[in-house]
Amino acid sequence: MRSGRNCHVSIAAPRLEEADRRIVRALQADGRVSNQDLAERVGMSASACWRRVRALEEAGVIAGYAARVAPDRVGLGFHAIVHVTLTRHDHRHVDTFVAEIARRREVLDCFATTGEADYHLRVLARDLDAYNQFLDGFLFRLPGIANVRTNLVLKDVKQGGAVPV
Repeated sequence: MRSGRNCHVSIAAPRLEEADRRIVRALQADGRVSNQDLAERVGMSASACWRRVRALEEAGVIAGYAARVAPDRVGLGFHAIVHVTLTRHDHRHVDTFVAEIARRREVLDCFATTGEADYHLRVLARDLDAYNQFLDGFLFRLPGIANVRTNLVLKDVKQGGAVPV
């Protein structure tokens, strides 16, 4: 995004010890692992492991836990990357765009970026008709939209990779 508004401000990251890194890697591979199994995998006692996991959660290193769902298995066969350029960076347009995008379930990710487009969205929909309804009934109606370009995802090569800690 070319504007300074709504940019992520970096907060000093906590220093991770090797034991913390082993815990984070193990939880990224299997977030449902029991504390006992996790402790065995990372080579520490269950109580020490539990305390470290809680500390990692409180520090925001572990941001949450979720199930990864196969979109095609729940009827969402249309996957696109959408590049959005705003007409100008009036804070009202930016604020409205960000707030409205945050409400839309079809939008899995939204990144403010540099380059030709101001935002890149990852969008899932049932099919092409549902995607067109998302465009015509929602995105094109937002104030300040100058250009929207869609790239269809033909196949997932790599998705949901672990954070390299």
